Amino acid sequence: MGKIIYSICALPLGVFVFVYGGYDDSPGAQLLGFLVVVSGVISAIRSKKKDVR
Repeated sequence: MGKIIYSICALPLGVFVFVYGGYDDSPGAQLLGFLVVVSGVISAIRSKKKDVR
């Protein structure tokens, strides 16, 4: 249960980094924000599948 909470909390952080990277004109920050969002979604899906079993 705790891992899914961390995954959900990673989503707004990733969105913030992505938006801030766009505002700061930093493609590296945008990539990091995108990767945080994607990894948060994947982690949430995987932990949810483990809870169903």
